[in-house]
Amino acid sequence: MPRPRLLVLALLATVVLSAGGCGNVGSTGAKGYIDGAGVITLLPAAERRQPGAVSGKTLEGHPLSLSSYAGKMVVVNVWGAWCPPCRAEATELAAAARALAPKGVVFVGVNTRDASADNALSFQRHYDIPYPSIYDPGGRNLLAFRRTLTPNAIPSTVIIDRQGRVAASILGEVTSKTTLIDLVEDASK
Repeated sequence: MPRPRLLVLALLATVVLSAGGCGNVGSTGAKGYIDGAGVITLLPAAERRQPGAVSGKTLEGHPLSLSSYAGKMVVVNVWGAWCPPCRAEATELAAAARALAPKGVVFVGVNTRDASADNALSFQRHYDIPYPSIYDPGGRNLLAFRRTLTPNAIPSTVIIDRQGRVAASILGEVTSKTTLIDLVEDASK
């Protein structure tokens, strides 16, 4: 085989192997996010760890910190108004938040990668979201969940137990209010 042809074939093989080598990690493709396909993880109490600090200004401009909810179960949903699965899950999340509020469960959103808070506020009004969201266009708060979430897995939902530890997560769309309520109840045990 002539040398230039062998070099082209070797280069082509390298490109193909490099592109396919990370198949399990997922790709954002043209979407700009990885949809986690609703992968649910419930951690046993012995394996739970505290996330890093989560704080910032809400979409309305008020300061908010996850630490202010110490002693409560907290559901943190990472979302963006630009994200189709986020729009699909919004009604289920709002319904779960309303159903769990009488039990003292708090919901907090982390809005990420939206170019303006106005887009996110419009989303919040449209879906009648009953809980506050931290405006975090750069995704800084996602680092608090670095052992739980991948930065591009949007939407994602994390359940924090009463001891302030990550008890469960859903990578991808929450497809059912009941599933989320059941997961919160299981995580509280």
